[in-house]
Amino acid sequence: MAFDPNLLPLAGFAALMVAAAVTDFVRLVIPNTVVAGLALLWLLHIETMRGTTPAATLETLACAAAVLIVGLLLFARGLIGGGDVKLLSVATLWAGAGALPSLLALTGLVGGVLALLFMTPLRSRLTAPRLDGAPDASAGFAGGGTPIPYGVAIAAAALIVTIPPYFG
Repeated sequence: MAFDPNLLPLAGFAALMVAAAVTDFVRLVIPNTVVAGLALLWLLHIETMRGTTPAATLETLACAAAVLIVGLLLFARGLIGGGDVKLLSVATLWAGAGALPSLLALTGLVGGVLALLFMTPLRSRLTAPRLDGAPDASAGFAGGGTPIPYGVAIAAAALIVTIPPYFG
């Protein structure tokens, strides 16, 4: 069995997506360094992947740009966090243009379940107290209320959509 060099960027992708989910859950922040790391690893991933055409790469870049533009519009209206926009855009790179509908649908499904959990009495156990002195993250959002760490949903969907095709 030969070593597949594409497994290294894929392992980095998984680790950074988990890091994004954990930091968003705990601090309601997705670090720019995590998003930048995912983007750089994607470039390595494209280089090590066999059978990727320039047209498919351009199509994926166009989809990621479209997700970024729509996400920025939602962010400007206070409907989504900036870190969520960046994470979803880079997750689109990893999933590819063909898997974008699955990524978006699964993100919405997991995010909906997460939001429902935050509407139950479990909310107090799910939200960590803000010990870092940061302002309440809900202050900038149109809906107010309890902020939902949507990076968890994005990361979960990205992992589910992106990794299985390499082992199937």
